[in-house]
Amino acid sequence: MRTTCWISRILGPKTRRLPGALLTGAGAVAAGLLSSCGLQKDIDVELPAYPAQLVVEAYLENGRLPRIAVSESVPYLAEPQVQVPTDVTVVLTRPNGTRDTLRYAPGLNMSTDKAYTHSGRTRLVARPGDVFQLEAYDTRGRRVTGSATMPALVPIDNIQWQFDTQPAERRQAYLTVKFQDPAATTDYYRFQVHKSSLGHDPDVEYTVEDRLTNGQAITLGTSYEFKANDTLFVTLYHLDRPYYQFLQSVQDARNANGNPFAQPSAVRSTVTGGVGVFTVLSYQRQRVILR
Repeated sequence: MRTTCWISRILGPKTRRLPGALLTGAGAVAAGLLSSCGLQKDIDVELPAYPAQLVVEAYLENGRLPRIAVSESVPYLAEPQVQVPTDVTVVLTRPNGTRDTLRYAPGLNMSTDKAYTHSGRTRLVARPGDVFQLEAYDTRGRRVTGSATMPALVPIDNIQWQFDTQPAERRQAYLTVKFQDPAATTDYYRFQVHKSSLGHDPDVEYTVEDRLTNGQAITLGTSYEFKANDTLFVTLYHLDRPYYQFLQSVQDARNANGNPFAQPSAVRSTVTGGVGVFTVLSYQRQRVILR
């Protein structure tokens, strides 16, 4: 760590010639700092040992095979490499009490471009209110558990878009989606718009809650960012509270990372005994072409 002498530049030559008795307030502080200019001290900081934890990422969907990714956490300053333990057993308990041990079969979901390590053999049947249980454990005694309830489907009422008044070659459109929020519950939503394909990060994405719009018709939208003939996949997720809080914490952690003025933020997992998310997705998706 190096102390650099900037004080003389701030005070200027006239101030540096003031008698010591006249150096009061900031001048006296600056004089004290001047005495330390030119010093350098290197400090070695020993970071505490970080025990690796199991990391689980599981998004269950009705009518699809359960596919779950299990990896291992690494220290913050370590190389950004995914550590995949091969001795993990994953058990999914369905609402009727049936326990399915998922097989270790790493692969890539081509429709979402998400990797997974464990896969089931039977497609899920998930209805609103159904509760699923997850357990993942390894030979080292590490164990992660989680519980997730499928939210009710909140349908999209309509999707609209509007082009600006620029010349045809520069025209852009914004898009809105409208839906009815249930009045009896506190609800959380995730809005996504993908252009052309679902196999990449969404072009538009944010989460909202109905704290100020409970029981009302809600409209979510984008800015002017799409062109004529763009094919868009518009998705509205109805989230449970733990998954909503997880998504919010991930966004907060991204915003704080590398920002010296931001409050540090930890990811809020939906599982216990490790890190990660376990949820049942409830969403409606529509494909539109902007004409």
